[in-house]
Amino acid sequence: MKAERARGATAGSTVLVAHAGDTLSPSLMSGLDQGAHIVTLTNMVGPDVFVPGNHEFDFGKAVFLKRMGEARFPLFAANLRGPGDAVLPGFQDRRIVAVEGVKIGIVGLTYDDTARASNPEDLVFRDSVETLKQQAAALRADGADFVVAVVHADRDQQRAMISTGVVDLVLGGHNHDLFINYDQSSALVESAYEAIYVTAVDVDVTVRTTSEGHRAIAWWPQFRIIDTATVTPDPEVLAAVKGYQAELANEMNAPLGTTAVEWDSRNATVRTREAAIGNVFADAVRTSLKTEAAILNGGGIRSGRVYPAGSAITRRDVLAELPFGNRVVPIEIGGAELRAAIEHGLARLPDASGRFPQVSGLTIAADVSKPVGTRVLSVLVDGKPLDPRRTYTVAVNDFLARGGDGYDMVRDAKHLLPTDDSPLLANEVMVYVRRLGEVKTGVEGRIKLR
Repeated sequence: MKAERARGATAGSTVLVAHAGDTLSPSLMSGLDQGAHIVTLTNMVGPDVFVPGNHEFDFGKAVFLKRMGEARFPLFAANLRGPGDAVLPGFQDRRIVAVEGVKIGIVGLTYDDTARASNPEDLVFRDSVETLKQQAAALRADGADFVVAVVHADRDQQRAMISTGVVDLVLGGHNHDLFINYDQSSALVESAYEAIYVTAVDVDVTVRTTSEGHRAIAWWPQFRIIDTATVTPDPEVLAAVKGYQAELANEMNAPLGTTAVEWDSRNATVRTREAAIGNVFADAVRTSLKTEAAILNGGGIRSGRVYPAGSAITRRDVLAELPFGNRVVPIEIGGAELRAAIEHGLARLPDASGRFPQVSGLTIAADVSKPVGTRVLSVLVDGKPLDPRRTYTVAVNDFLARGGDGYDMVRDAKHLLPTDDSPLLANEVMVYVRRLGEVKTGVEGRIKLR
């Protein structure tokens, strides 16, 4: 950003930096400080427009307001309101910036499905496309020649915004891809995620007065895709990052809690039978996502260790057990398909297999001497017999959500959150263990095999 601003100053151009959100979460560091370090780093970048994404709300309303209060950059969200239709502190809907005689209208729009995707509590999210129409009309009425919308929205919504004809340039977030579209009338740009790329849009605007005395504009964009792998790190930011890395490394050895029972993460255990460590991990995600059940594949638990009763459990231990960076996805699945998933998980027994299910909220009885597909004798969900005609909510890791280990019935279930919006499995386990302090959950008869 320093380089782009310097480039603009040399060329006599105005540079506006837009950020479309999803910063505070999820990451290992945000699991420790609820995104405080991200605000510090973003303050160093100093965007001219910031629109929150759904992940700004992952820690709840109070943390969101606290972090936004720490921001030293302009906050926009025209479709976000508090109770009683109140504009949130520090936020604005729109503004006009005069650039060399051209009035640039800017409006910000946050993700209107945040209530489902995150934890905003009683905050209100209006329809982003309809709000854009209203805000663009207000900007034009105030004299805006050129309207820019900075939005956190899915691709269909972004396209719907373009199709309204009320906006010239949409700068988007949420879809995690590098995307540029220009139809010689309007443009849509998204720059992927984690600043892998930064897209500079150089806009040349010409204003003329019509014979009726109205202002009319002609504009042409040039798109420059900057691969940040080629950028020399800013020394000040790099020093801050190294400081956070050192802090994170120290925190990895900090105890989260202790286990009152033995944990055994060896393959012969987690891939063949109910395990205390599997029960705890599955309980963590079921509790976090507020689902009726949870299924994790035993093959995702990897350290191959035995933790004697009384062992301290650190963040480093959790990461060693869950090294794949998996997320946790809530799904809706029919009772018949849920039973099929359990059958599938037990299909390789007595051989060890990564598909073996470690579960929460379920009590399973099975006879592994029976033919594959007919081994499950009974399934209880929260103590009640599984109803094949009912729909259940289940938390699974993103590997299973993609149909990994042959769990096609999970892949085909309705996903209540996109994978990219789902929390990190390791973080949810860390939070759960820290909250419990002493973890007493052992082998409880959740999976009874004969």
